[in-house]
Amino acid sequence: MSESGFSPPARQNVLIPVTVGLVVVALAALLARVGADAQWLAALGRVIAARHSIPAGVPFAVAPTGQWPNALVLAELLFNGLERSLGDRGLMLGQLLAVAIAVSVLGRDARREGAEPAGAGLALVIAAVGALPSLAIARVQMFSIALFPVLIALLRSQARVPSRRIWLAVPLIALWSNLHGAALLGEAVLLAYLLLSRFRQARLLSLLVGCSSAAALCATPALLRTVSYYHGVVTNLAAQRGEGMWGPLSLSAPLDLITIAAALALGVRLRRSRAPLWEWCVIVALTVLTIHASRNGVWLLFLLVAPAARAIKPKRSWAGLVPIAALASVVTLGLAIARGPAPTGASPSLVADAITMAHGSPVLASGSMDEQVALAGGRIWVGNPIDAFSRADQAAYLDWLQGSAAGRDALAPQVRVVLVSRGTQTQTLMQATPGFGAVGGDRTTAIYERRG
Repeated sequence: MSESGFSPPARQNVLIPVTVGLVVVALAALLARVGADAQWLAALGRVIAARHSIPAGVPFAVAPTGQWPNALVLAELLFNGLERSLGDRGLMLGQLLAVAIAVSVLGRDARREGAEPAGAGLALVIAAVGALPSLAIARVQMFSIALFPVLIALLRSQARVPSRRIWLAVPLIALWSNLHGAALLGEAVLLAYLLLSRFRQARLLSLLVGCSSAAALCATPALLRTVSYYHGVVTNLAAQRGEGMWGPLSLSAPLDLITIAAALALGVRLRRSRAPLWEWCVIVALTVLTIHASRNGVWLLFLLVAPAARAIKPKRSWAGLVPIAALASVVTLGLAIARGPAPTGASPSLVADAITMAHGSPVLASGSMDEQVALAGGRIWVGNPIDAFSRADQAAYLDWLQGSAAGRDALAPQVRVVLVSRGTQTQTLMQATPGFGAVGGDRTTAIYERRG
């Protein structure tokens, strides 16, 4: 025993997971930015907080959305609180907290599955590098970043020692459903475990938990209309077309290649890891989902951490680098938080100019700038959440983002001002669109205004 009361192996068991967590969080902080599918929640949460009621549809959008079931009120209020208190830095801190929870839970889960500290740490680093865009970019997915590992850890603990603690999955699904649509994925994973692992020993319990968790999905302000919300998320045109965040895995995209390499690096370890049948089925399903939409890669990598870590037996502990890495991570994390997230989209002054020029009319904006307009108090024609709009309006907006001539249908008569990112197909379309002319902008963004 050392003077501190801990033997070197015991100290290593503590320091390695903590250091790995700091490294991953610091890396996410260093590359942090606020992405699409974030600020519209803050904008809607602000309306809900001001009115003390849930509005019908999307109040800052002019195109019809009255039939949209709003299931994510809790997420909207939380995003509003983060934005109102600390601006985009608040969203960044929320994202980093989610990453810290994920890394902590995944590391502990891997250790309880029998992995060595160094093996768990290496598996976590590989997964974090492969999932870096999901960890660094703040968006509503942050809630699932934290909750998906919690569910997986709960199910693995139940696979080891079955107990009535499986009922904890029900309130977990209910909370998750109020925060992010990936709760539907969590429910599917839970059902896979119940059907392929628990059902043989406890049929009635499995049926009760399965039915209760399915009902918990609807424990949102939308109640039974939550089913329609999930249907809209899964069937929106962006998902069907594989556009934007729904884009498929691509061998020509560097970040996708990193995700593939990380998944392979962890996946090859499964040959020496005895994963149960329910995990294999979920791994296969998530692999298919990731190929269909690369945004799902983070869930696959999270799931692979524990079984891969069991099979990793590093020959060197690198114990001497642990304090250096920890110190460097703390310094990096502090500097990154002080700096705040990297700026994206249009500058606040340009967004304010566009809203002023619109004189109350809706602004048509590309990228995440539609959300910036909404958060700044302006109105948009169509934008996020895309599933809130009719199929025709979704198609027109997505065509416009792709620079297709059919996208001119998004230029409704009410639209007087347009914001586009420079050098995009959307700008090319606007340059060739009669009746609109460039009237200003900055290095990254151009403003177009309807003539006459």
